[in-house]
Amino acid sequence: MKLIYAKDYNDLSRKAANILSAQVILHPRAVLGLATGSSPIGTYKQLIEWNKKQDVDFSKVTTVNLDEYVGLDPSNEQSYRYFMDNNFFNHININKANTNVPNGMAVDIEEECKRYDALINSIGGIDMQLLGIGNNGHIAFNEPDEAFEKTTHKVSLKPETIEANKRFFNNISDVPIFAITMGIKSIMQARSIVLIVNSNDKYDILKQSLFGPVTPSVPASILQMHSNLTVIYCCDKEL
Repeated sequence: MKLIYAKDYNDLSRKAANILSAQVILHPRAVLGLATGSSPIGTYKQLIEWNKKQDVDFSKVTTVNLDEYVGLDPSNEQSYRYFMDNNFFNHININKANTNVPNGMAVDIEEECKRYDALINSIGGIDMQLLGIGNNGHIAFNEPDEAFEKTTHKVSLKPETIEANKRFFNNISDVPIFAITMGIKSIMQARSIVLIVNSNDKYDILKQSLFGPVTPSVPASILQMHSNLTVIYCCDKEL
């Protein structure tokens, strides 16, 4: 585990972007696992800037996103496909056909989950996975549970996750209660993982995840078992 302390959000974003861009420069056909939410926006902005300067080329890159809300069309401003297009994909020279997000509008969600796992396998797995962490220790939408969910699956979102995400919606009643999420197995099989955390409110859960017992009640704790984990965090105090 490599811990990197960032002095502020811009510093965190630049450090994360440095790692992702290095992956792409060294391996132009890299498979990047990407995340949504407020934490990675600065990282994406930095990568967009470097792409426009032709410092990094995404033309041969493939991406797979962690999750998507069930029931939100890709044109919905709160869908994660919409988020990725508007915050990243539309601004870089990536082939949109090589960008993958679970289909939250699939008629058969179970089949969609199987399709997504097969897709990840067919492209050789994930070279570098970008992650954030939820206030309850969830990674992607893998919520606290009695066991680690291994594969892509449909999940019922915990009340605290719905509460945390309501800021993106007009009303809390508009927040979807189900999502499709990549499983712990797929995340842990990524050859490298970059976890970014930008919140004093998440200091305690981050410390618990990295130094406490490995338990499905704190899903992020499984990351302790990964052989190539980098954690970039910005809090008032260091871990």
